[in-house]
Amino acid sequence: MRHQIQDIKPGDIISYNEMCLSEGYSLQRGMNFQVGGRISVILMSLRKGAPYADRLEDDGQVLIYQGHDVPSNEATYPKLVDQRITTPKGTLTQNGKFFKAAFDFKNSGVEPELVKVYEKIKDGIWVYNGVFELVDAWQEVFESRNVYKFKLKITDKTISDKTERAEEIKELDHNRMIPTSVKLEVWKRDKGKCVDCGSSDNLHFDHILPFSKGGTSLKIDNIQLLCARHNLQKSDKIV
Repeated sequence: MRHQIQDIKPGDIISYNEMCLSEGYSLQRGMNFQVGGRISVILMSLRKGAPYADRLEDDGQVLIYQGHDVPSNEATYPKLVDQRITTPKGTLTQNGKFFKAAFDFKNSGVEPELVKVYEKIKDGIWVYNGVFELVDAWQEVFESRNVYKFKLKITDKTISDKTERAEEIKELDHNRMIPTSVKLEVWKRDKGKCVDCGSSDNLHFDHILPFSKGGTSLKIDNIQLLCARHNLQKSDKIV
């Protein structure tokens, strides 16, 4: 894990506390729309037993993210109640804020909302999946109730934590998310340590063969754990 929070890059493995430090506020909910005027953030999980039915499509280029339930203080059994886009007072919920942003993109010609996505892969272990564009939202019936779905496409942009501006990514090895199953198998195989030095700090899911050279995110044979130092050394050698 990281001892110091610097610019987090797609594929970096961090703790919950480090994730909160990086964003500058406590991420106590899964959907965070422009908190304090900052870039929007969502927390996802594809683990068995995850509270929401998120899924990947198009070989990891697209995330279909399920909206969140009403608070427990508004319903005894939130999983039996339709999800909402407004509160009882008429203000927008987090679902509503993300839904409006997707609607404005589709119908008003505005730029898509940029969303930073973090994924929980194990208890205490999170991965930064990169920046996504929010391109669509809709309501559908799921397990006998109405829920909201949000479509996000991974983008070739990153966010500068200092300026909060979108910038082009120079290294495009993360234009597809690594499937959760692959991450878990790699973590188990590499025993949660850098394959080069055995360090368990500042870890990163690394593509052995980059996308630019025909590599893939879909096979564990092409993914390994590297510490920040050895990941940087490898990047410097790639031409």
